[in-house]
Order: sequence, then C-alpha cells, then structure tokens
Amino acid sequence: MLSRFFRFCRQMLLCILLLALLCLVVLVGALGWQGSQLFKSASAARPVTVLYDEVTARTDFISYHELPTIYVNAVLSAEDSRFWQHNGIDPLSILRALAADVRSRSFAEGGSTLTQQLAKNEYFTQEKRMSRKFAEGFAALAIEKHYTKEQIFEMYVNTIYFGSGYYGIRQAAQGYFGKDVSELSDAECVMLAGLPNAPSAYSPNSSPELAYKRTQTVLKRMVKCQVLTQSQADAIAAEAQQLQVLPASS
Repeated sequence: MLSRFFRFCRQMLLCILLLALLCLVVLVGALGWQGSQLFKSASAARPVTVLYDEVTARTDFISYHELPTIYVNAVLSAEDSRFWQHNGIDPLSILRALAADVRSRSFAEGGSTLTQQLAKNEYFTQEKRMSRKFAEGFAALAIEKHYTKEQIFEMYVNTIYFGSGYYGIRQAAQGYFGKDVSELSDAECVMLAGLPNAPSAYSPNSSPELAYKRTQTVLKRMVKCQVLTQSQADAIAAEAQQLQVLPASS
C-alpha cells in the first residue's frame, strides 16, 4: 500500500514537472515570437545595414585603431570579456548573470553583450521586458552578421552615453578632461570605460566618489581578465584618485 502511494506521488511529481516544462517552452516561444516582431518592425524603419554609415558620418567619430589599447581592454573587461568569441549573444554570460541574480535575489545582472547593448541603444527603449530582451538578441545577431567586431566596437563607443550630456568617447574625453582621446592617461581611459554602466550615477562631475569606486571595479575586472597586473592596477587607481575633471558645461 505504501509503495503504491509513493509510486503515485512520483508520477504526480513527474506530471507536474512535465507540465511546468511545457509551460516554459510555450512562454519562451511566445516571447521569442514577440521579440522577432519587435525587431522586424524596428529594422524595417531603420535597417541594420545603415547603422555604420550613420555613425561614421558623425563629426566626432573615432575609429577603432585610434583608441588607446588600455581603453579597449577596460571596456571589454567591464562590459563583455568574451566579445571576440561570441556571435552577439553569450550563453555563458547569461548563466553567470542568472546565478548572480539568484544569489542577490534581484535582477541587477543582465548578461547582455556589448553588441546587445548597442542594439538596445539604437533600436529599443530601456524598459526591462522579456520580449524586448528577445528583440535585442535578434538585433545583436543581425548586427554581428553584417559587421566586423571592430566596427561593432566603434559603433558602441561612438554612440554610448557617458553622462553630463556627452555622447561618444570623443565628447566624453573633451568634456571631462579637455583632451583628445589619444591624449588620455591610463587612469582617464579606465574611468571613462566605467561610466556607461550608469552614466548619471557615475559622472565624475556630480559624483566623483562613485566615479572613483567604479574605476576601481573596472580595474579589478581588468586584473581578473589578465590585461593588467595587480601592481599596474594599483598604480592606475592611485592616479585616478588624483584626476582633475573639468566642471560641467552649462
């Protein structure tokens, strides 16, 4: 009698799990379809093939090969360490983000690649909806299909918001430090690389302490990604603490 009861419980549990799996498949399918329609509508109004021409036409455009190596390394360490390996979507980053969200009981980590961030900024709102995340993924895949990694990086750094009204790395370098990008020090490069994560919060004009803390976070990531030694990171952190930032333009 008891064994029959346990067999029944196992069967019921299996049925529940199968039903939950089916519901998940249906949900993912529905969100995927909604995401594909969102991207289809957005790309019809603005084809992916025109993005690069629009960005390079800007007067403050700067090419990948003009960027300091430490700035490139800082951006990728902070935002997308597997940028050169993935095709626009990085399953490993998504899994790490989900694990971090479970640990923190929040949705602080998104797992978005740099290409997905570019897609979001160019095509979609900042609203956190699952269907929009799927649309962002479709857009990222299309962008990776049409452009090289260097071109994608160029589009990202030339359009991203750095706070205090500055869009693109050239505006940010001139606005915060009064320099062209090629003249930036290592500490200035690392600080700028960290700002787009939360530009209003980390702007060194309004929140120098938070900007410095963010710089330290980026440096830790660079050490973890093995593009800096700990002693190099410590030296840059000391320099960053003494940085002089220009006042915000009125």
